Amino acid sequence: MMLRSVIVDDEPLARDLLGLLLADHADIQVVAKCLNGREAISYIQSKPVDLLFLDVQMPKIDGFDVVEQVGLEHLPPTVFVTAYQKYAVRAFDIHAVDYLTKPVDAERLARALERVREKLAAKAALLTHEQFAAVINGLRSGEEAKSYVARFLVKDGEKEILLPVEKIDWVEAAEYYCCLHSSGRSYMLRETISDLSDRMDPRRFVRIHRSAVVNLDRIGEIYREGTAQGSVRLVDGQVLKMSKAGRERLLELGRI
Repeated sequence: MMLRSVIVDDEPLARDLLGLLLADHADIQVVAKCLNGREAISYIQSKPVDLLFLDVQMPKIDGFDVVEQVGLEHLPPTVFVTAYQKYAVRAFDIHAVDYLTKPVDAERLARALERVREKLAAKAALLTHEQFAAVINGLRSGEEAKSYVARFLVKDGEKEILLPVEKIDWVEAAEYYCCLHSSGRSYMLRETISDLSDRMDPRRFVRIHRSAVVNLDRIGEIYREGTAQGSVRLVDGQVLKMSKAGRERLLELGRI
């Protein structure tokens, strides 16, 4: 079965790269490359589409607007494409057909297409009404109710895994990346520590220093060093610096 596929992305290089990768799959026919959400809506509403590769962040009409305006009953099986891990993980949570993170990897794309084929064969590729509601109300309603990430999508060698937040011991800043430390292992995430800490439950994770966020359950001992700073020792023996602001955050939680 030939799948009539549409790529929606406002970035020309991203569109072209995905198109080149899809050309290696004999059952995929790219029938359109849409530059924005408006073009995508128009095409989907006027022509048959078997598979949609939908960028999340686009100006004016983003990927979620496309989903909302097309409607569940007319939405083709959709693979979300995003440069941001937070959207990828949330897409997984709502059981979307699949997601891809930029830059798209050929092997990861192949796995996504296999999942699409399996779901099409089982006639289960469309989102349920509950999942559709989650897309519209959950993924975009940060103003209404603050929710915190439950897991992070990270690379583990040649594969990707979902790392539950409760298994993270502490987070280390590394310029525009973060290093997640968990049970003696480390995983890199392309996100600043400020953005990441905003998505973690403050009742469990506290930023004790500009370069460190710590899981409160992993703190074994706390040391004060004058009035301006200090340190914490984790249960595994790791010692982390603690700034004055970090100590104040712990004080607010009644931990020290």
